[in-house]
Amino acid sequence: MSQQKSETAVRKSVKVERPVEHAFRVYTEGIGGWWPYAKIHSVAEENVETVILEGHEGGRLFERTKTGEEHTWGTILVWDPPQRILHSWHPGRGEETAQQVEVTFTPEDEGTRVDLVHTGWEALGDGAADAVASYQSGWETVLRRYVEAANA
Repeated sequence: MSQQKSETAVRKSVKVERPVEHAFRVYTEGIGGWWPYAKIHSVAEENVETVILEGHEGGRLFERTKTGEEHTWGTILVWDPPQRILHSWHPGRGEETAQQVEVTFTPEDEGTRVDLVHTGWEALGDGAADAVASYQSGWETVLRRYVEAANA
């Protein structure tokens, strides 16, 4: 019996009023300055010092705590600056539960359209539906902070 993959995806799009190169750089190199890690969007919550994205295929996306502990959120699977980044996503969980997050940066008018697609929910088994519902609003919060930082 073959297992069919789900087509469920969380999709979000935002507009940044800056060029593609800037939008990509703020999302990747600047992630520690805008990611809303305190309380809900991290593993260590208020103990997080920063978030780091290592800009190369095989690099890590992780948080570092104030005491120097590191919690891996995912691995960079595709690094294609300044158009695209694809990474696995399993903050606080084992790699076997990883989903994929793809972020693309497309010139639009005088700025950049940033599209985020989060897939691979079947890896969470019975918890997938609750996770999808949570990430629908969670990514809105994250991307709102990103847009503020990118437009600053």
